[in-house]
Amino acid sequence: MDFVAGAIGGGLSTAVGYPLDTVKVRIQTERHYNGIWHCIKETYRTEKVWGFYKGVSASVLTVSVISSVSFGTYKNFLCTICKLRYGAADAKPSKLDVSLAGGAAGAVRVVLMAPSEVAKVRMQTQRNLHPSVASPQPVSKPKYRGSLHCLKVIAKEEGFGGLYKGCSALLCRDCSSSAIYFLTYSALCNWLTPAGKNKPGFLIVLLSGGFAGVLAWGLATPMDVIKSRMQTEGSDQHKYKGLVHCARESVRREGAKVLFKGLGLNCIRAFPVNMVVFVTYEAVLRFTDRY
Repeated sequence: MDFVAGAIGGGLSTAVGYPLDTVKVRIQTERHYNGIWHCIKETYRTEKVWGFYKGVSASVLTVSVISSVSFGTYKNFLCTICKLRYGAADAKPSKLDVSLAGGAAGAVRVVLMAPSEVAKVRMQTQRNLHPSVASPQPVSKPKYRGSLHCLKVIAKEEGFGGLYKGCSALLCRDCSSSAIYFLTYSALCNWLTPAGKNKPGFLIVLLSGGFAGVLAWGLATPMDVIKSRMQTEGSDQHKYKGLVHCARESVRREGAKVLFKGLGLNCIRAFPVNMVVFVTYEAVLRFTDRY
């Protein structure tokens, strides 16, 4: 049931946070924006509301699957650790146990997530001017007509490896942030739940999930910037030779602050998104337990 609950929570959270995710990706990969508000205004002026939702359909589906795998892997891995260490799957896990299970969930997620992340970033950074925006020259057709078409074009032009661009940065980002994510949520729930109660109330779940998301994304932002930059490169672009080269070149050209582009936006987006993830996850589990 953890897989089903994770899928529902992941799908809903993506729909909630997608517009801010688009703004975040554009700020991280393009230098001509002065800040969050400037990016929002320019995106709306040139592409209207749809500009914020490019690639959202595929993202909702893939995030649902990925969230399902992530929560399912976390729970099963944690039960296995507890069974090996304490002799019972339902034994109380230590902080190290939770962190290891969270890191494992992040690693498994990357294998499934990388192609959809590449397509999402390419779609979000592609310009499609809205018909109402005046342009002196005829608007060319977009290279990618949708998320699936984007994946097909990448596979054709860049090969199978193109679908896994930025995978090293994604792996570093998700293993560490997933460990912090589940550890923070577990610790806050245990700390805020009154003595004698087996499960945290929904307000505690909301707050714990929100703060877990903020902390995880705050720590993940530097790798998130590098991942996005590596993934925007097409077959005709070879700016970066790998993770370290991308980080070094980005810092050389724009200073160390470039690694924290979108930090505020990541944290703002993370709170409501992860509130939705965890409260949906817990609600589905409790509903199925009751009925």
